[in-house]
Amino acid sequence: MSKQDDHFFNVFSAVLGILVAITLFLFVLAKFFGGGMTRQHVASDPILQAEVAERVRGFGQLAIAGQDNSALSIAPPPGAAAAATTAAALPANGEEVYRAVCTVCHGPGIAGAPKSGDRAAWAPRIAQGNEILYKHSIEGFQGSAGVMPARGGRADLTDELVKEAVDYMVAQAR
Repeated sequence: MSKQDDHFFNVFSAVLGILVAITLFLFVLAKFFGGGMTRQHVASDPILQAEVAERVRGFGQLAIAGQDNSALSIAPPPGAAAAATTAAALPANGEEVYRAVCTVCHGPGIAGAPKSGDRAAWAPRIAQGNEILYKHSIEGFQGSAGVMPARGGRADLTDELVKEAVDYMVAQAR
């Protein structure tokens, strides 16, 4: 090994040692000044507990047919405005239900849903009669052409609103 190599190795080792010392100093400094967030502090602070509970809560709700699902609500995404934390308001009529719920599938024809206004796709369904359409829309239906979730996936809709939405879509297909 030459003198230059020895000198480089010594300087490199010194610089590396200084960086390690600075890192350790910063860790000790951070622990000293940031040590206020201990487990006991977090466990005793109700605001922090509420924030943690909000971050880890489940994101889905399960509506079961034939049971009271009135307590279920559609919650806004985390960080949404406080005014939006109340349950979503029910649409006022069939057209509003159609625009808010039904267009998700019946607009593009997802999951075998007949597209809105497509007379050929709606004709065999309309021929079955409104009572069958109401029943399939309220209770849900799985056929060879696709799936209709109960109440369009919106458990809080009343039977009357679902029927009005069906009437609205049938009128568009005639």
